[in-house]
Amino acid sequence: SSPAQYSRACVFKKPSISAHPGPLVQQGQNVTLRCHSLVMFDKFILHHENSTGHFQRHGEMLTGGYAPADFSIAPMTLASAGTYRCYGSLRRSPYEWSAPSDPVDIMITGLSKKPSLSAQGGSMVRSGENVTLVCSSESAFDQFHLLREGVNLGRHLAGGQSPCRALQAEFPLGPGTPAHSGVYRCYGSFTRSPYSWSNSSDPLFLSVTGSTTSTCPSTMDPHTTEGKQDGLLSQQISEKTEGSCVSVSSTTSQLCDFGLLNVPVMSAFETVVCLEPERALSCSCSVTEIF
Repeated sequence: SSPAQYSRACVFKKPSISAHPGPLVQQGQNVTLRCHSLVMFDKFILHHENSTGHFQRHGEMLTGGYAPADFSIAPMTLASAGTYRCYGSLRRSPYEWSAPSDPVDIMITGLSKKPSLSAQGGSMVRSGENVTLVCSSESAFDQFHLLREGVNLGRHLAGGQSPCRALQAEFPLGPGTPAHSGVYRCYGSFTRSPYSWSNSSDPLFLSVTGSTTSTCPSTMDPHTTEGKQDGLLSQQISEKTEGSCVSVSSTTSQLCDFGLLNVPVMSAFETVVCLEPERALSCSCSVTEIF
């Protein structure tokens, strides 16, 4: 039944919905959907939409004050998977519902064999190098899904508009940064059953090394030298005479702030930096190497 048959209008702000322990649920396990709001609703109504587009009322729960409503789905089956939304209402106006919550997609996993996940070039990546993760499977899927520590990073349509399925999919993540470091997993699925995913691949821990930090004090002794200690490489740039140029070697890209003058230290080759005559300043640029 459509929620329009129950509600007269959306007169309240939408509540929130969340899945615990998460939206990916192994077959036979339990999941709890929690509806909550800053509005003091007396009742929450949960609706479920499955892969066929059928929208039905899953249940309702009376609450008091700001208490949330917990809807348990146990055990998880293919019929239970789908998109869920919740609504709130007040006792004095039971036919007036809030706007719907944002949807949460509940996926059932474990109905097909797990794929494998690897990183092109290895799971240890230098900062700035392109990162591509490859999800592979012995059995062909229509789609592959990549997740980073539970966050869905998107899907790859393995077959596109073609009837052919694929045994692997590539996920280019772009130039590596420390933010890319983390635990990744991938899944496979079929278009005929979009809420049913395979078992999870084994986790892949991606480590992006060679992150940089830069410290540029406004005043510094130009004769100070810093050595390599505990993986910290330091470089000193000082202007000692007007119009002088200094030669700088660096293993990574960074930007030092010389007062109002930004001096780039480029990556992987030696560059010559000419300082403005009026900027008689010193700067220490530190490159942190992760070993």
